[in-house]
Amino acid sequence: MAILPIVTYPADILEKQCEPVKRFDHQLIKLLNDMYDTMIDADGVGLAAPQVGVAKQIAVVDVGDEHGRIELINPRIIEARGEQVGPEGCLSFPGLFGEVKRANYVKVRAQDRHGRLFTLKATGFLARALQHEIDHLNGILFTSKVIRYYEPEELEG
Repeated sequence: MAILPIVTYPADILEKQCEPVKRFDHQLIKLLNDMYDTMIDADGVGLAAPQVGVAKQIAVVDVGDEHGRIELINPRIIEARGEQVGPEGCLSFPGLFGEVKRANYVKVRAQDRHGRLFTLKATGFLARALQHEIDHLNGILFTSKVIRYYEPEELEG
């Protein structure tokens, strides 16, 4: 496994619509494994392919709950409801945090590393992380949804 360099804003790739994955091969599996290792190394809970310079619809999420490692290929939110407001940061915006409004419940349809379709229902923090990463795949950055930014002293303690 390799730790990949994380692309930071204002790199153009972060605001591009990503291409669907059509080939489910060893190269994809290696990228998924490297992305997961990179995310863990950076102390993140999610990482999208454009954040490592790949304009493909691929993301990994692990919020430390019972779901563990989630790999999303060609994901789509097929249902969203409710509302939550909470803090978000992004590995592509080091040190920047803001309050973002998201759906509290999402139902996501995606493919796994072998191309098999699956559906995932999530609430709370996992729902927030899934929405954040899927936004990345559509060229949408969390900064476009921030209600207010946090001052550094608000993040301490």
